[in-house]
Amino acid sequence: MIRDITIGQYYPTNSIIHRLDPRVKLTGTFLYIVSLFLFDTFYGYIAVILFLFSMIKLSKVPFRFIMKGLKSIIVILLFMLFFNLFFTQGETELFKWGVIRITAEGLKSAGFMGIRLICLILGSSLMTLTTTPNQLTDGLERLLWPLRHIKVPVHEISMMMSIALRFIPILLEETDKIMRAQMARGADFESGGVLKRAKSLIPLLVPLFVSAFRRANDLAMAMEARCYRGGEGRTKMKPLKYWKRDYFGYLMLLIYIASVITVKVLEKTIL
Repeated sequence: MIRDITIGQYYPTNSIIHRLDPRVKLTGTFLYIVSLFLFDTFYGYIAVILFLFSMIKLSKVPFRFIMKGLKSIIVILLFMLFFNLFFTQGETELFKWGVIRITAEGLKSAGFMGIRLICLILGSSLMTLTTTPNQLTDGLERLLWPLRHIKVPVHEISMMMSIALRFIPILLEETDKIMRAQMARGADFESGGVLKRAKSLIPLLVPLFVSAFRRANDLAMAMEARCYRGGEGRTKMKPLKYWKRDYFGYLMLLIYIASVITVKVLEKTIL
């Protein structure tokens, strides 16, 4: 399951999505996430899903590779579906057995929550799979640049978010190595009750935290050795510049948002 997490990883390939300016992808991801919470019917999510699948197709990232990221959230997904299905109050009762009661409103809420979570993970994974950490840092810094006028440390915030995102696949890889080493020594992480499994994680968590602190210290020393002093007065070796494809990307986003608003208006009109 650890090896199936795709958020934070980069998939190198030559596609139009990879060549887009990171500001376009960050803006598009933000608008896409916002659009996930605008609909109240399954018809509205058709536009969202079609947009997502078209972006995956253009990115040339294998669909099976992106779908691997869903394996890591299957427990969270089932947990959320369970609570929305059985604990959402409603008037239209579909099934009842003892204290267990399923309503049409609960089924609808569980379905919407599942679609939103799946689309959220896939959309976020697509952004990181098609954008390098350096591009994410530069794009986020340029988008937040107006906040510098109110003394917000834009460069430092962008750098921290980029480093945190980059460390996700590194720590996952380190966790997998430690688990294999501990299992080779006889450790068992799967059998037993909850308390036994929790205790078996101690030989895994201790070296993982030690490794994380060591990597953080090495990174800090490397940045200091290169005279890193924050964003004041810094220049870019590859400054961001908009090309025709980036303006076309913004146009596609406008068309998508217009479609979302149109579908939302039609939903209200019909209902």
